[in-house]
Amino acid sequence: MKRRLQEHSPLTSLILAATLVAGHTGCSRKRPNAYQGYVEGKFVYVASPQSGRVDHLSVARGDTISVGKPLLTLDQEPELSAERQARESLRSEEARLADMQTGKRPPEKEVIIAQLQQAKVEHQKALDILKSDETQYAAGGLPLTDLITARAAAESYAALVRRYESDLAVAELPGREAQIQAQAQAVAASRAALQQATWKLQQKQIACPGNGLVFDTLYREGEWVPAGSPIVQLLPPGNIEIRFFVPETAVGKLQLGQTLAVHCDGRDASIPATITFISIQAEYTPPVIYSNENRSKLVFMVIARPAADQAATLHPGQPVDITVP
Repeated sequence: MKRRLQEHSPLTSLILAATLVAGHTGCSRKRPNAYQGYVEGKFVYVASPQSGRVDHLSVARGDTISVGKPLLTLDQEPELSAERQARESLRSEEARLADMQTGKRPPEKEVIIAQLQQAKVEHQKALDILKSDETQYAAGGLPLTDLITARAAAESYAALVRRYESDLAVAELPGREAQIQAQAQAVAASRAALQQATWKLQQKQIACPGNGLVFDTLYREGEWVPAGSPIVQLLPPGNIEIRFFVPETAVGKLQLGQTLAVHCDGRDASIPATITFISIQAEYTPPVIYSNENRSKLVFMVIARPAADQAATLHPGQPVDITVP
């Protein structure tokens, strides 16, 4: 998601500083050690890294939602197709790796086994003939040439049996190590491609990154959203702060972590706030030579964060009075 913070420009801060020092009518109370300020909101602009058409907006301006709740859904069809293709490619590469790791396919080994069995039968037949011929040759009823032929046939079939036994042993071996490693890398690449496709698909459904107020929706259903363009503008309570300006003569008395009381129109009770930032630079450039008169005109910006349980009751741009105990 892409987040951006809305900030005032330096010129705006100068104008606000001058206005707030001069006084405003945001609160009618006048208290000692009181300063005038305003509420600032740091907005979170929720976007998707993927482009697409807005299919559904789950929120509307003014809704208060919690973290994890759906905000919007973009058109998912291109990403769904890419994920299906990546998933099928991974299955194919995994099957090829499994085939390399297990050796030849069962039908191929069955052919070698059948050839081996046939060779064993012929070898046994040749041994039986050789035994009979040897008996006849010893009795003088068989010429030597026939005995030599029978011995050659027995040896030939014995060699054939050894050959098929070797073929069967090779068929049961897995593929060569280099081929298996290369295929394993192909599987890893396909798995990474699937993960990327799944991630892109997930980016078409955007959930709320944190509790907050839906300040505005910047696109409507049916509109095309470029990648990275903000779609929903959120204002978390933790991003609401109080900004006010104090003169140079008082800034040295303030400290980080100091508790303040914030007063605004329409509320009798004050809202506690804690100082989180004290500027070290004046909001406008004073004359080069200081005097007692122009020193009193220097103002410094101070930022305080209101109590979390009451921050949502404040509104960006609202004028407030701050009392320093």
